[in-house]
Order: sequence, then C-alpha cells, then structure tokens
Amino acid sequence: MSAFQQLGIEAQLLQAITDLEYTTPTEIQEKAIPVLLDQEHDLIALAQTGTGKTAAFGLPILQNIQLDKPFTQALVIAPTRELCLQITSDLNKFARHLRGVRILAVYGGSSISAQIKELRQTVHIVVATPGRLMDLMERQSVKINQVKIVILDEADEMLNMGFREDMESILAHTPAEKKTALFSATMSPEIREIAGRFLHHPKELVAGKKNLMQPNITHQYAVVQAKDKVVALKRIVDFHSDFYGIVFCNTKIETQQISDILLKDGYAADCLHGDLEQRQRDKVMSKFRHKSVKVLFATDVAARGIDVKNLTHIIHFHLPDDIENYTHRSGRTARAGQKGFSIVLLHIKEAYKLHRIERMANLKFERYTIPRAEEVYQARIVNFIEQITNDVDETKLIPFKNEWVWPLMQMDKEKLVEIILHSEMKKFNSNYLSMPDINVEEKLSSGSSHHDRSGDSRGRGGSRRRTESSAPSKKSNNVRLHINLGRKDNLKYDEIREEIFKLTKISGRVIRDIDMKNTYSYFMTDPESSTKLLHCKNLKYKGREIQIKKPD
Repeated sequence: MSAFQQLGIEAQLLQAITDLEYTTPTEIQEKAIPVLLDQEHDLIALAQTGTGKTAAFGLPILQNIQLDKPFTQALVIAPTRELCLQITSDLNKFARHLRGVRILAVYGGSSISAQIKELRQTVHIVVATPGRLMDLMERQSVKINQVKIVILDEADEMLNMGFREDMESILAHTPAEKKTALFSATMSPEIREIAGRFLHHPKELVAGKKNLMQPNITHQYAVVQAKDKVVALKRIVDFHSDFYGIVFCNTKIETQQISDILLKDGYAADCLHGDLEQRQRDKVMSKFRHKSVKVLFATDVAARGIDVKNLTHIIHFHLPDDIENYTHRSGRTARAGQKGFSIVLLHIKEAYKLHRIERMANLKFERYTIPRAEEVYQARIVNFIEQITNDVDETKLIPFKNEWVWPLMQMDKEKLVEIILHSEMKKFNSNYLSMPDINVEEKLSSGSSHHDRSGDSRGRGGSRRRTESSAPSKKSNNVRLHINLGRKDNLKYDEIREEIFKLTKISGRVIRDIDMKNTYSYFMTDPESSTKLLHCKNLKYKGREIQIKKPD
C-alpha cells in the first residue's frame, strides 16, 4: 500500500499522482489530507509556498466532489492570477483520470464575459482571485450558496494586499455548514480574527518550511530602467571576471534574443528554451559544463534538471511570479558550501514582488549598484594584467620562443603593452567611458510589499459601499480623492487600484470604495495616505499626465 493510499486517497487520484511521480507525501500533505477528507473539521494550516499545499487540499477536494451534482461544490480563493492559474493547472493534472469534473479559474485582467459564459455550464470547482469573484457575485454570475468547502490559500498575502473586506464578504455568502481551510505562511492577529469569525473549532497544524534559502547566497537587487537591463547585465558580467552563471528570463523569445545580443558582442553566451531539440540542448549543456559558455540564458521550465557545480551568479532578468521559482533559481548557486550571488535586475514597478519574496522566504535583499562604465573598464584591465602575469606557463612557450616571442621582444615595451591592452579591450569602443550611470536611485517604497499585480485588485467597487475597511478607521476620517482615470482608459474596476499603486507606490490596501466614471474615478483612503497621494507628481499613464486631487 502506497503512502498516499494510507492517507485515504482513492484509486483514480492515486493513478494521477503516480503519473506525476509523487511517491512520498510532504509534511503538509501528510497532516492535512486526512483532516480534509473526513470533512468533520475546519482547518488552519501554517505552511510556506513550495511545501505541496495544492495537493494537500486539492486531492481531498477532488475525492469529495459529487459528479452527479451540477453545481459548484468547492471554492478555492488565491491572491494572484498566477497562483490561481497554477492551482487550476495542478487540480486538472490530479483530475486527469476523473471523468466529468470541471474546474474553472476566474481572475482579473482577462475577459469577464468569457468567464461568465463558462459559469453558465456546470462547474464543480471554482478557483478565484477575490476581486474578480466579488465582481461575478455582484453580477449574480457565480453561485457559491451550495459550496461544501472553501479554501483560503495564502490568506496572509490576501490580507497584505488589502482583500480583507472581499474575503469576509465572500465567506459571508457561503453556507454556514460548509468546511473552511485556511492556509497561511504566518499567523497574524488579522488571520486569527478571521479564523475566529468564520472557522468553527478548527484543527491547527504547522508544516516545516521547505523553501528556506541556502545560507551562503547573497541576495541582491539593482534598480534599472527596462531599456537598460541588457547593458546592466553586460556590466555585471564584465566587472566580475569569474562570472559563471545562469540568467533567467520569463519567455523563450526573450531568452533567445538577449543571448543573441551578447553572443554578437563577443560574450561566451548561449541559451536553453523549449524550442530546442534534445540534441541541441545536450550540446549547449556540454559547452556550459566545460565553461566554453559562461553565461547561460534559460527559462524556468528549460532549466529544470540543470545540475552544474561552481556557479558564481544567478541573474534574474525579471523576477518570477512565485517564491518557489525564485528559490529554485537561486539555489543553483552556493552549493557544497561555496558562496554565490543572486542578483535581480529590478524595474521599480516590480518592487512589490521583491518585498513579497522577502516576507515569504524570510530573507533580506541588499541593494547592488551596477558598476559605472569606468569601473568596468578599470576592473577588466586589472584582471587582465593579473591574468597574464600569474597564469603564464613558460615551459609551454619554449618550442615557439624564437618563432613568435622574439619578434615581440624587438618592439618598444610601451608600444607592446598598448597593443596587448588594445587587443583585450577592443569590445569597449571609444565612447564606452562616456556611457552614463544606469542605476535608478529611487528608493523602494516599503508599501510596495502590500500589493501583488494580480490584475485583480478589487471587484466592482463603484457599485458597493463598504461599511468596513481593510484597515480600521472611523468613517468620518476617510478622505475622498479624484483621479483622472476611468472607463475610457479601458480599465476595469479591478484594475484601478493596481494602476494607482503602479503610479504612486502607495499600498493597495489603503485604496477603498472605488467609484469609476467614464473619464475619472473617486476613491476613499485614510488621511495619512491621502497626504502622500496628493504630493505625488509627474505621474504618467500611457504618456498622459495623471493627477490625483481632492474633488472640486
């Protein structure tokens, strides 16, 4: 009897997880699956991302679905569209041998009409982000009044992003007799308060952290504009003479394009992505292992299974959307007790992702300054001089000394040095030293950590008036503000708060009661945040000046 079978998992699901090469349950799976299968208790589970949570709640949900009942029986709520899609993908993989089960992801930033059309058919399991689910509820396009179980995944993140009102409203519209499971990385007072209101005598369990970073990795970030990322990468590689690492990109097109640019400019670069045949992949990996390629570009999927020793650097051309991918990427350096560097080339608008990784992985990023052109130039000269003075094996020159070395010895010493340095530094043209500093000095806002770009920041806020806010405050102290963004900007209700955050770096959780008009919108916030918002200047949206002001 397999370990999963001992937990109570039935044959069709066992076949699916066997196909997926699941052999031994993780700690969270071993503890949570029996609780969720018996449907007797609510559950609070403290577990990090990357511990196998989706299988821990997904397998019991699928096993308890009654396929002959044509209504939504399970609801999974997650903070971001990326996590929503990942959960849905995993559930479909687990359900591959279950005939007739329908699972639907609903999230902001995609066609709501298409989602409504899907919901008109039988959907057994809905995986949703809070804002889009609220929108669908207000349109009476989704029915959750018969759900048997609700899963709140990454509940602490949903609170950090300002979704407390939405979470409470959603739970209030579900049956009182349902079972609720709350998964969170931390147990904050807010989490405890929500559990006290909506969970009934829950069982509590804690699973060990599986996504802790290796201690010898130095985690760094450099803030640059998007257009300067390739230049920033070149300077890092040029400055660190021992550079031997992987550059992670989000798409195979980007992987190929940037690799081609570096290769054309004389760097020992190559790439891995899904379009390569196995023969091509093996050839690239052979060159990388033998260090004839020192800069390897790869997507997360293509890099699976890479095991190369002595990597000095991992570069994130873009941050991944989830902590698990960041962990996997960074963990490829600093192995066997060695030291390594994980450097993020960060656009200022990605700051919220950085703060989210810091919180969830319990690590601290250091700010890295991209070397200036003159620093790179000097470092290359120093390194080259050290290399030629320390690495010369005179015994290997003897057979050729008369033929090759003697003519060089007849040259003027200073002229010879100039020729040698020119040959080494020829990739740096005459304009190189005048190239500008590309570091963006703007300080990252700590408020960035309270938002995740799910494309689902809020539902149709204009049509509902809140009696509570995500941050307690007296109604009389709320401040109403005006912003010249509205429906004509092709923004939905669940995207306005996201744009305010992008423009101002003010936490999304302080933006409430959005009332969208055709060319402008109103929203409520607290006095302190209103002062900060009113002082934000030079805001641009698609080239147009954006103003936040008090209503006329």
